[in-house]
Amino acid sequence: MRWKKLGIVYSPDGSLPWARSHAMIPTPLQLDQSVIRVFVTCCDDEGIGRPGYVDVLSSDPTQIVAISEAPLLDIGEPGTFDENGVLLCSVVDADDGNWNMYYVGFELGKKIRYRLLTGLAQSRDGGQTFARISRTPVLERSDSELYFRGGPCCLKEHGRYRLWYVAGSNWIDVDGKSMPVYDIRYAESEDGVHWPSEGTVQIPITEPDEHGFGRPYVIPKPGGGYRMFYSVRRRSLRAYRLGYAESQDGLVWQRMDDRLNLDVTPGGFDSEAIMYAAPVQVGDRLYVFYNGNDFGREGFAVAVLEEE
Repeated sequence: MRWKKLGIVYSPDGSLPWARSHAMIPTPLQLDQSVIRVFVTCCDDEGIGRPGYVDVLSSDPTQIVAISEAPLLDIGEPGTFDENGVLLCSVVDADDGNWNMYYVGFELGKKIRYRLLTGLAQSRDGGQTFARISRTPVLERSDSELYFRGGPCCLKEHGRYRLWYVAGSNWIDVDGKSMPVYDIRYAESEDGVHWPSEGTVQIPITEPDEHGFGRPYVIPKPGGGYRMFYSVRRRSLRAYRLGYAESQDGLVWQRMDDRLNLDVTPGGFDSEAIMYAAPVQVGDRLYVFYNGNDFGREGFAVAVLEEE
């Protein structure tokens, strides 16, 4: 695969109190033939994230046409799982006039650094505002997925909701710092609200240097099958790199990380890390939105596939 990086699309200018820095976890949704909405999570002065959106042209996704002035969802009440941040990861048209927003709630710990669980908010006005369906997670912790049930990517197909996400129950020491351990798992739901207490492992940790994966993002592939973009955490790098896999059914995946060829650029905003890639197919073009160093501190960028 050969990509052309088109550059940074959006970086907060600091004028909004909820969006002083970062534009993390870009999540595209094509609104119509001319506009792609890219949902992002921005940070306030304390580094707490809230989701908004940036609308760009489908014909040229470096061109911005609208930016949300207010967050789509505020942080949770004190003591809830999302009291310290809301990280939007997936938005799904529920086919009944509602949009489902699956997000990660960021909860700080004392004996572990943090906990990541998945919440659900719904919109009845075309994505302008969202409201929680519950103050508790829809992916609650369980014995086999104790600390992490996050990074959700949801598709609705044939009346069922399909979810790929990261999960795990361990921390390891990497050069004196406690780091999470999680793999990519899969679950299904009839209503998009009620999910099993554990999923099946789809992309396991297979290399000694790996210890975790970032938000998987799955889209159908033209002609059949599925693509998955994800991020990989390695002990040796201490920063994310991108991974890629393909599947015929969304259940059995073949890793093709070496085939992706979308990597860091020396001297650029993504010189040390590249992560949270999310593709969108627009006609015969495949765009991928992604973050660079420090989890998207300088905003999000886009690349276009030039050759398979």
